[in-house]
Amino acid sequence: MSTALLSPTPVAIGPHHCGDGSLLVIAGPCVLESLELTMRIADSLLATSQKHGLQFVFKASFDKANRTSLSAKRGPGVQEGLAMLDRVRQKTGLPTTTDIHLPEQAAMAAEVCELLQIPAFLARQTDLLVAAARTGRTVNVKKGQFMSPDDMKYAVEKIRGIVPETGRASTTDRVLLCERGTFFGYGRLVNDMT
Repeated sequence: MSTALLSPTPVAIGPHHCGDGSLLVIAGPCVLESLELTMRIADSLLATSQKHGLQFVFKASFDKANRTSLSAKRGPGVQEGLAMLDRVRQKTGLPTTTDIHLPEQAAMAAEVCELLQIPAFLARQTDLLVAAARTGRTVNVKKGQFMSPDDMKYAVEKIRGIVPETGRASTTDRVLLCERGTFFGYGRLVNDMT
């Protein structure tokens, strides 16, 4: 990836920073289930954060729209899910993040979440990336396993750049990239950190 694309400036996520040499941990349940379970996990992460001096961002999805099976549990939905994440943020003070799958979810999620996460299967979706960028929140793009690491520069350009059709800027330099490995044949996932 081009070094001109990446900024050495730490990226803010609520009161935390990523890229300043300190450890930032994004953790939580894959998908929201009940408020009680969500709060127990959040309280545990807060206690761990305080005990060890770590920066935690609470992550849980209100809708896992990319499940393999049609019958898999997807979560409580956008309204109830964002209300649960807001409760976590208000009670614990932890910054929150969630996956967004549609451009219209970006602004709603940005009201509650300091970090918006783009699922790996959607890492190339221009409208979604631009909508997330326009919220002004930090955007975490999970690399699609079907993409080479170099291909992520296009996701970064979409978040930082000018949309050709409209001439409007996406408006954020606050971008994180999350390595998800690369497929080398069917079912063979490899992480190459070089």
